[in-house]
Amino acid sequence: MGLILASASPRRQELLQWIAPSFTICPADIDEHLPCTIPPSDTARILAEKKAQAVASQHPTDIIIGSDTVVILENTIYGKPRDAADAERMLRALSGKTHWVITGVALVQGKKMISFDTKTAVQFYPLTTQQIQAYVQTGEPLDKAGAYGIQGKGALLVERIEGDFYGVIGLPIAPLAKALAAFSAESKEEINIE
Repeated sequence: MGLILASASPRRQELLQWIAPSFTICPADIDEHLPCTIPPSDTARILAEKKAQAVASQHPTDIIIGSDTVVILENTIYGKPRDAADAERMLRALSGKTHWVITGVALVQGKKMISFDTKTAVQFYPLTTQQIQAYVQTGEPLDKAGAYGIQGKGALLVERIEGDFYGVIGLPIAPLAKALAAFSAESKEEINIE
């Protein structure tokens, strides 16, 4: 029995090393489109479950960790930008406002699964057009939900956060460590990750 991270994200891989020194990487290949009837706040958890289940079907004895992060402003999901112009559009929308970063996590082994999410409020400073363009020109926003990375130069855009910092990066490691311990001990009833 091994541990598999169903993600190619270098940030998630780095964070998982803090609590699991040995794991394999096997990115999930799933259709990430969900029905419009799914509330935006449930999207990250559902996608994490789908990712973990897709990899678990190929590795039924291993523990699979799936994760997904979404940025939500006024009930609209801001995913990864299509290009630099889309990144600028997202950052203009987030400027001076508070948005939510929700990271869903799912643990799957065979038919057993637990999942949870963390919700973090992130307040941006008001941003000028010049600040937005300069940040987008770094290339950092182009592969990140909401077009920013709080662990990089995107930290300069953030006035404050309330919630799990590591959830904003993409893997809430403290709740994940508790969930992994409970999952490994097969004591699903005792899991308390809040």
